[in-house]
Amino acid sequence: MTETLEPATRRPWFTIIVIGLVGGVLSGLFAIGGGIVMIPLLTMFARLNQRVAAATSLAAIVPTSIVGSVTYLIAGEVDLLAGLLVSVGAVVGALAGTALLKRIPLTWLRWLFIVFILLVAARLFFLTPQRGHEVAFTPAIGVGYVILGVVMGVLSGLFGIGGGIIAVPALINVFGVSDLIAKGTSLIVMIPTSVVGTISNWRAKNVDIPTGLALGVAATVASIPGAALALALPPQLSSTLFGLLLIGVAAQLTWKAIKAQRVARRTSVATETSD
Repeated sequence: MTETLEPATRRPWFTIIVIGLVGGVLSGLFAIGGGIVMIPLLTMFARLNQRVAAATSLAAIVPTSIVGSVTYLIAGEVDLLAGLLVSVGAVVGALAGTALLKRIPLTWLRWLFIVFILLVAARLFFLTPQRGHEVAFTPAIGVGYVILGVVMGVLSGLFGIGGGIIAVPALINVFGVSDLIAKGTSLIVMIPTSVVGTISNWRAKNVDIPTGLALGVAATVASIPGAALALALPPQLSSTLFGLLLIGVAAQLTWKAIKAQRVARRTSVATETSD
C-alpha cells in the first residue's frame, strides 16, 4: 500500500518548526546539514515516511547551507577553492554510491563505517585545531580535496548521511585546516550536493512542499545563531562537541544496522518456511 502525506491542515506545524530550528542550529554549529537529526524527528513526530522525510529534509538544507556558509564567509572562514574541488568529487561520489547501493552487501561495510566514525570521534577529543593557520595549496592537496569529495559522496549515497560528518573531521585531521574553515567549507559543499539531490527528489515527487518550506525557513533562521556560536566557541570545546555528535551518529547507524539485520533474518526465515 502506498504511503500518503498528511493533509496540510493536519500537519503538526509547531513541531515541524521546532524540528527545523534544531536542525538549523546544528547546521550552523557543526556544518552537518541537520538532516541526521531532522529525518528521525520528522518520521517520529511529523508523520512522514522515511523516504519523504529524507527528501524534505534535504530540500530544507538548501537555503540553510547557503545562509550558514555566508555567515562563515563574512567571517573569512571559508576556503572557496577547497569547497569547489570537494564539491566536484562529492557529486561524482554520490552518483557512484547510489549505484553501489544496489550491488554490494552493506552489512560489514556499515559496521566498519561505524567503527571508523568512533575512531574519528575519539581523536577529536584529544585534538585542538589551530585557528588562523593557512594551508598552502598544492596540486597534491587539490587532488586530495577531490578524493575527499568522492569519499563523502559515496558514503552519502550508501548510508544516507550528510557529507559534513565526513568533511569536517577529514579537513581538520588530514589537511590540517582550522575547525572553522572546515565547517564553512563543508557548508559550501552542501549547496550543490543538496540542490542536485533535491531536484532528483522533486522529480520523483518525494518532497513534501509545505513541510519543506516551513522546515527550511525555520532551519535557515536558526543557522545564523548556530554559526555565530561556532565562531565564538573555543577550538577545543568545539572539537569535543563535534566528537560527541559523531558518537550520536554512530549510535543511530548502529540502531539502523541492527534493525536491517533483524529484517534480513525475518525475510530469510519466511523464505525458508515458504519453501
